[in-house]
Amino acid sequence: MDQLIARFPEQLEEALQIADKAKITSHDHKIHKVYVAGLGGSGIGADFVSEFIRDECKIPYTVGKGYSIPAYVDQNTLAIASSYSGNTEETLYSFEQIEKSGAKIVVISSGGKLIEIAKEEGYDFVQVPGDWPSPRACLGFSLVQQLGVMFKMGLISDESLKSIKSSITLIESKSEAIKTEAKEIADKLFNKLPIIYTTDRMSSVAVRLRQQINENSKALCWHHVIPEMNHNELVGWRDKNQDLAVIYLRNDDDFKRNNVRIEINQQILSKYTDTIINVYSKGNDLIEKAMYLVYLGDWVSWYLSQLRGMDSIEVDVIDFLKGELAKV
Repeated sequence: MDQLIARFPEQLEEALQIADKAKITSHDHKIHKVYVAGLGGSGIGADFVSEFIRDECKIPYTVGKGYSIPAYVDQNTLAIASSYSGNTEETLYSFEQIEKSGAKIVVISSGGKLIEIAKEEGYDFVQVPGDWPSPRACLGFSLVQQLGVMFKMGLISDESLKSIKSSITLIESKSEAIKTEAKEIADKLFNKLPIIYTTDRMSSVAVRLRQQINENSKALCWHHVIPEMNHNELVGWRDKNQDLAVIYLRNDDDFKRNNVRIEINQQILSKYTDTIINVYSKGNDLIEKAMYLVYLGDWVSWYLSQLRGMDSIEVDVIDFLKGELAKV
């Protein structure tokens, strides 16, 4: 896993090349909305894209992470099915319904049934390399291809793709410093329950870190976003517990009212735990900052897995679940 994480900048570069070469055809109907079906390491890419394009894209962009699709998916919809393996059960169920909707279909996958169907039925597809042993290590392939599809469909400009390019230079130049900081954070999280907070514009980064701690570090944690967290979860802080560790993912340009909220939050939380960690992004725009924090968070999860004596690649319980489902 450490080798896969180290290759993240390389993956982003390869993903940009794939996106540039992808053949995406036009649709007979005007696109009024975008729907993405995807789960896990494939679904999180859509969450990032949703945040990256929300200030530019003029139509709704929604993500589905279950077996069914919304009734609004129709011939005026760009429907993206994203599954690294191409065999994700829930995505295949959703795909069957998408095919009946008349939507413009694009598949993003390394192979499996999704690519097989796309080839048979003539749907557009973007095939990514299939030699990465862990779908969660393929975030770059997923999110960049979705940005590429959106660009080629004329729904966004190429500015997001340019920011992905510049983020590669950023994280490569800061790589050693990132790893040093990640190890320091992991040391503070060891033997504690991590709680991740960030502002709503960075919720996907918080989700990513939570999922990486779950899968790589084999540990539970949770996350919430500000300001919503101030309207509910904040009230739940009542018991002093030094086994809790709070991580704030922050940016130097966070909305000023949210910064005020964070400072007040930390005054309150410091009564209940001594471990409060502020992690600041680097970069010139939202995408650069997000990619920086993703890279940092991935290393945190790996260093924490080492402290916990865990195999960061192993996901036996998920394999067991899939095996049991296959029997039904």
